[in-house]
Amino acid sequence: MLLVVSSQWGNAQQIDTGKDRVKTDFKISLPYLGSVKPRSTNEIESSNWLIGCETMDRDFTDYDQYKEYIAPLGIKRLRMQAGWDKTEKVKGQYDWAWLDHIIDDAHKRGFQPWLQTSYGNHNYPNGGGSNLGAGVPTSKEALEAWDRWVEALVKRYKGKVVNWEIWNEPNFGDNQENTADKAAALNIRTIDIIKRVQPEAKVSGLALGHIDLDYADLFFKTLAEKKKINLFDNFTYHDYTYNPDSHYPKVMQLRAVLDKYAPNISLRQGENGAPSSPGFGRGALGDYEWSELSQAKWDTRRMLGDLGHDIETSIFGIIEMAYTNGPINRLNYKGIIKSDSTKKAIRPKIAYYAIQNVTAIFDHSLQRVKKLKHTYNRSFVPENKAEMTYSPGTDRSLAVYAYQHKDTKKQLYTIWTDDYIPTESTKTRNLTFTFANGNIDTPVYVDIITGGVYEIPASQWKKAGDIYTFTDIPIYDAPILIADKSLVKIQ
Repeated sequence: MLLVVSSQWGNAQQIDTGKDRVKTDFKISLPYLGSVKPRSTNEIESSNWLIGCETMDRDFTDYDQYKEYIAPLGIKRLRMQAGWDKTEKVKGQYDWAWLDHIIDDAHKRGFQPWLQTSYGNHNYPNGGGSNLGAGVPTSKEALEAWDRWVEALVKRYKGKVVNWEIWNEPNFGDNQENTADKAAALNIRTIDIIKRVQPEAKVSGLALGHIDLDYADLFFKTLAEKKKINLFDNFTYHDYTYNPDSHYPKVMQLRAVLDKYAPNISLRQGENGAPSSPGFGRGALGDYEWSELSQAKWDTRRMLGDLGHDIETSIFGIIEMAYTNGPINRLNYKGIIKSDSTKKAIRPKIAYYAIQNVTAIFDHSLQRVKKLKHTYNRSFVPENKAEMTYSPGTDRSLAVYAYQHKDTKKQLYTIWTDDYIPTESTKTRNLTFTFANGNIDTPVYVDIITGGVYEIPASQWKKAGDIYTFTDIPIYDAPILIADKSLVKIQ
């Protein structure tokens, strides 16, 4: 079945809602039951997920091209940049029409904008540029203009926007102005304005490009010394790594740095994704032979890995971005919707549908099981992963996390091979798992990439008290689930 969505260009775009909407070479011998049924945003109260709708402030994407794709994706919170330079093109005059259109439409659809005050403004001396990596405003005139714009921005949208972020990746500055203490000073003056105008606002700070521990330490220290750190709801980071599972030790180091100053404030993964094409695409990770399949594996591993570490995560991004501000126009292929140099929405990619499968199952009705007791000797399993045993003779590292429904207490487990960059292969290997303190009545197997749901026959699982053993379970480098059937809506 196809869901037809409109386009401002007059061409009908299609979202496949059928059970065979993703086709790969994935094959296993378990009995097929159907596929995960997608859920729209209005069917989901809340979840761990955000989607990146960035770069509209620089006209690299067109909101009207992809707005119809958001609700079927099952994500409510949208990361956006407010665009001071686009709004105040003429010094002292604000033109809000472009942003009004986006915020009003998103609000009407039940979405929750997470609005960032980036970037600077060319009208003011040392006002910071309007591009990624531009310096923060530093002159007296520019900072006073910044203050006026932030106040006007929050006053205008405070009835429709609660979530704010202050500046994007300050540690990637083109000049020497974006030091940690200067970025912290900008965060302080900005959050003071936001909270004065909108006391209930939830404000994200830092937005660190990659993970620079020294930069983060000085940033947090400056906020703490000024007694401003506890005004923030969370601090964000963007860590692009070829293997999405390889960065958690450094995330834990960042957590330890923040714990020195504000142990009760959370970290949020504010921007991350992988390209779907190799070659000359613009942006991080662009020099690897990516495909739509490996992108889908990367995005879903990052989502479920972050969930397994109790970290909210934002996927970058909703659509491919047409960068037109350099000597060569290039696409950033990290979008989960295919686009072109005209910014037209062409079709959803495999990652779009794979993310639908994640959002359809993992909302806030599921709670992470932080510790599962095992009953057999096992190899070392890193901290924060569910304790489990698996067949001897395996030499691969596995990511294994567990969740239970907050009311029924029925459980599911997420499993994938996590020790290398996502590949083009769909070849699986069979492992046997034993979990303690389980609670599953009718187990099913789910492949997150295709959405396929399969029966786990009685011959391949057994229960002894609350000890569950699952035999010959196919595993590969994309997430699969062993779940109680009640937790998966099947079509």
